[in-house]
Amino acid sequence: MSGRGGGRGWYYKQKYGGGASRNRQQQEQQGGQYGNQADEGYRGGSGNRQPEAAAAAGWDGDDDDVPSQAGYQAGSRLLGDAQQLFATLNRLDGKGYKAYRDIQGAWQFSGFQLIVDYCQGDPYAAPSRLRVQMPATVAALPPELWSSKLRRIALGDWLARKLAAEANRASAAAAGQAQGWHGAKGGDVTVDLPGQHVLERTAVLVSTAGDVEARFTVGLPAQGRSIMGPWAGQILTQHLARAVQAALMYPALDGASIWRHITTVEDTEVLRAALPGLGLVGFVGDGAILPRKSGASDLPMPPSAGLVPFSSPASLAVEVALPHRGRVRGMGIKQGITLIAGGGFHGKSTLLQALEAGVYNKVPDDGRELVVMLPDAVKVSAEDGRRVEAVDISNFINNLPGGSSTVAFRSDDASGSTSQAANIQEALELGASVLLMDEDTCATNFMMRDARMAALVAPAKEPITPFSSRIALLRAAGISTVLVMGGSGDYFEHADTVIVMDNYLPSDQTQAAHAIAAQHAATMAAVTEAAPAAAAAVGQPVRGGVKVTPRVPQRVYAGGQNDYRGVKTHVRGLHHIQYGDQDIQLSAAEQLVDKSQTRAVADALKWLQAQLQRQQQQQQGGKTLLQWLNELDAAIEQQGLDVLAPQLLGNLARPRRFEIAAAINRIRTLQMTQQQQQQQQQQPQPGG
Repeated sequence: MSGRGGGRGWYYKQKYGGGASRNRQQQEQQGGQYGNQADEGYRGGSGNRQPEAAAAAGWDGDDDDVPSQAGYQAGSRLLGDAQQLFATLNRLDGKGYKAYRDIQGAWQFSGFQLIVDYCQGDPYAAPSRLRVQMPATVAALPPELWSSKLRRIALGDWLARKLAAEANRASAAAAGQAQGWHGAKGGDVTVDLPGQHVLERTAVLVSTAGDVEARFTVGLPAQGRSIMGPWAGQILTQHLARAVQAALMYPALDGASIWRHITTVEDTEVLRAALPGLGLVGFVGDGAILPRKSGASDLPMPPSAGLVPFSSPASLAVEVALPHRGRVRGMGIKQGITLIAGGGFHGKSTLLQALEAGVYNKVPDDGRELVVMLPDAVKVSAEDGRRVEAVDISNFINNLPGGSSTVAFRSDDASGSTSQAANIQEALELGASVLLMDEDTCATNFMMRDARMAALVAPAKEPITPFSSRIALLRAAGISTVLVMGGSGDYFEHADTVIVMDNYLPSDQTQAAHAIAAQHAATMAAVTEAAPAAAAAVGQPVRGGVKVTPRVPQRVYAGGQNDYRGVKTHVRGLHHIQYGDQDIQLSAAEQLVDKSQTRAVADALKWLQAQLQRQQQQQQGGKTLLQWLNELDAAIEQQGLDVLAPQLLGNLARPRRFEIAAAINRIRTLQMTQQQQQQQQQQPQPGG
């Protein structure tokens, strides 16, 4: 690729003619379609949309706009082949940057189509979005690799990793032009790179017929705000084309690596599905490597760090037959109450962190491939200052000063104890069957109260019923708890299993813990008797008398009038969403493991907002939050993640309903009513 300087010679060439500039003059003299449109704020692009058509497509020409599905369909018409794309880009050389939109559409390459969905309007804006569609006959992926949805997800994950590596090479090959803020810039080809978890993604999709679609972004190069056509042509028609051929065509791929990737995921999924039949909520395979490389890396700790592979105590060992690995042995986490104890720095929290990530499948050699939890296991903690809206926390908290209700609790600044109670109730509202807790992130006064404190503070003056006094009620309701507790023995008498970690190795100390609890039975009884009773149930209790009242969303966002584009969102980090003018902190949603999940969560907020607006316009009855999320799950299952973002984005990964709800519940303009309250409001009043 030839570079361009930013000096005086280049300036005069552009001003008086020569090279690419002279070619442009000839084109314009011959009646070319460009004229002076670039200087006049060019709004061209795929389909040469008329203003009314653009509005219908959800695009008004602004640099930051994201076209809707209609816009993409209009722009995917076949414009020519790779040579014609190269010629078009050369013809655009030196024009205003918005003229890049003239390449929006489909271009036929050898074996695949390159679709330019959206060209950025400015070199400093978010990069352009492109797709590659390759038919099964060209990709030549063996049918056994895509014979089930799970295999297609795993295959797409592997291909995304391969394409990301090839895209890096393409970017490196295209490098050398960038010259700082005022010089040439662009050329990066970026694929959403997965981490250690194998998630349903939009980066690379494999159809039920074996066709492949890859989505990525390209920073189309510019000198200042002028198009660098020859450079762009080399990136798209040479470097990118080679990357696609190297990453998506099976003859060029490592078939053994793909098969290992798929079978690892399949074994993990089979293991997770076997848990209920074995009376388990979790499993940790022998030989697992639980510690991570660092607090900033999810990679496994290297062997040189003196790590200790996991090994199950004989009393808790379970064997499971898997389709590819055969029989595997590991520690079963039984249904009921499991207490993880031990000294500091001996691996208690490390074990729990591995379990909370066990709701997702892993890549080979992650070390946690055989660490699984039921998919509805939820990590809960205290969260000072969070917003709580209409949550029934009366299972745990009553008799607040001032007479505030706890059956429909609202707060803009919840305390540690009330926030933890709300987090538990919100998880149960969505059907969680396993709660995961670590004392390090819990509110102490919520978790326990000893006999001496109970004697000092009269029961009538203490609104909080400690979790230790309610955990047995949850167990009776079929809700299991896995709890890390290193500083108190209050849970010994309740625990069905007590695991003590010593130098990252577990031992079964259930009998010893129960013996200790028996010695202190009188003290524990005094604390239990001092706990206040829960308020009368407002909603229908779930199993065993645990009260969970469904809530009905009324309004998600109240930031003023929204146009057809909806509320704008920006994902600032793994646990941070900017939603309109709302700042949503998700640090307590620890089972978000990928920023692409967070992007999908942000889009789910807009999806729910749109559904509520449509519901109000049609004057339909309100659905509960659980019903809305069930509906969204069903839509994703049927249509994929594109239901969240019709722009055909390539950087989304599927989140769980629990993490979507975590974001919804933390919107400070959220308005909820409890289901029964709403039913009462809808009932005709006497004389009405």
